[in-house]
Amino acid sequence: MKLEVVVIPVSDVERAKRFYSGLGWRLDADYASDDGYFNVIQFTPPGSGCSVIFGKNVTAANPGSAQGLYLIVSDIQAIRKELVDRGVAISEVFHDAAGVYAGKDDPYLFGRVRVSGPDPKRSSYRSFASFSDPDGNGWLLQELTHRAPGRVDSDAVTFTSSEDLAAALRRAEAAHGEHEKRNGGQRDENWPDWYAEYLMREQTGKELPL
Repeated sequence: MKLEVVVIPVSDVERAKRFYSGLGWRLDADYASDDGYFNVIQFTPPGSGCSVIFGKNVTAANPGSAQGLYLIVSDIQAIRKELVDRGVAISEVFHDAAGVYAGKDDPYLFGRVRVSGPDPKRSSYRSFASFSDPDGNGWLLQELTHRAPGRVDSDAVTFTSSEDLAAALRRAEAAHGEHEKRNGGQRDENWPDWYAEYLMREQTGKELPL
């Protein structure tokens, strides 16, 4: 079972269409029935396997009631800057208050107290930024650099964009530099094999090579 579509409720279809187009998302469909009863708009975020649908008479939910819609990114500060450059009103990057689940902040996966800045350890799953569409449907960016064990279907490594691959290679480069230091600072002639092993283990949630 593969999740491919999420339906969100909006009050003004054309306004929502302009907003999601402005995010840089791909417009897949814009279809209206001949009698004008319904209109279906479908957008897909870059690199996503799941699309978003909204329109006229496609859901009975109240506009703005979709909350906690997660967008997974590999470099949250770079993506946040891209959205700011596109004119999107988005929060600063934040992380959770060490497991505190009570507070006045909007709820999200790890609690309700937002601490400014990315997670100090830059741990995967722990850095966020939030924004809303014109109706108030709430989106969260969540930085994920490697998945927890067991959260992939196979050992196949895939990347959804050149930016994701480049970010993974930079992490591998930094880790490999430490690997060479531990081995006397000599150049590792087998660095392609080491990089490949690092990328495979990082994405499948296995222990990283030393």
